[in-house]
Amino acid sequence: MNGAHEQGQGRVAIVTGGGTGIGAATARLFAAQGTGVALVGRRRELLEEVAAEITAQGGKALCIAVDLGEAGAARQVVETVLAEMGRIDALVNNAATIRVKPFEEFTADDFETHVAVNMRAIFFTIQAALPALRRSPAPAIVNISSSVGSMIRIGNSLYGMTKAGIEYLTRSLAAEFGPAGIRVNAIAPGPVDTPIHKTWADDLEAAYRQLAFEVPLGRMGRAEEVAWWIVQLCEPHGAWVTGQIIHVDGGQTLSVVPPRPAGEWPAGG
Repeated sequence: MNGAHEQGQGRVAIVTGGGTGIGAATARLFAAQGTGVALVGRRRELLEEVAAEITAQGGKALCIAVDLGEAGAARQVVETVLAEMGRIDALVNNAATIRVKPFEEFTADDFETHVAVNMRAIFFTIQAALPALRRSPAPAIVNISSSVGSMIRIGNSLYGMTKAGIEYLTRSLAAEFGPAGIRVNAIAPGPVDTPIHKTWADDLEAAYRQLAFEVPLGRMGRAEEVAWWIVQLCEPHGAWVTGQIIHVDGGQTLSVVPPRPAGEWPAGG
């Protein structure tokens, strides 16, 4: 444990969507390795619960309750982290939203919300954090995409569009920031047991059964399994990896799913 703690000693990571699921698991793992964590999310009570766990174990955590979909929020986050923690070494863009429905039912509000949270927030958080990342001896950015960014899922046209955009941005910035030593990668999780599924599934148990059926390994993923990959990509020992989209999905993007009966609406992803 001491070796792991020394590995991240003195480093600071921002984790958006840090109050639940993959973000919370990532924050806990960073802290266990000695990295200070800035938890960002809309619901302060959830952030404070995670922060309390971290501080109880001797770690350092800062809570920033903000809606990253709002203009100016990204700069506010970065300024707060620098004022309170003094540096930024890693940025994990995990916050996301998803709505699943037929294409013709999506509204202008659906579109704006997906773009604001899933794309604009990432773009401008990276931009705001860039000067601080340039000062880090081992800077890293990890964007959280989805298996849906690489496969077609009916009803996910908006969500999938934004996740595919994240993957393009990841590769583009890896090339652009490479000379400065800033690594940019993305993790594309498959179906993971996190609260986000409750936002689109009326029957969560049935949705989980369907999603597990589509995964060659035959089960939903766990947030901790994704968090491990995120932290590995952010640590200095990952210094030779950039511009990669790593699928942590139980093989979902390899799966050939038998067709459903005509008229049956598929689960989201």
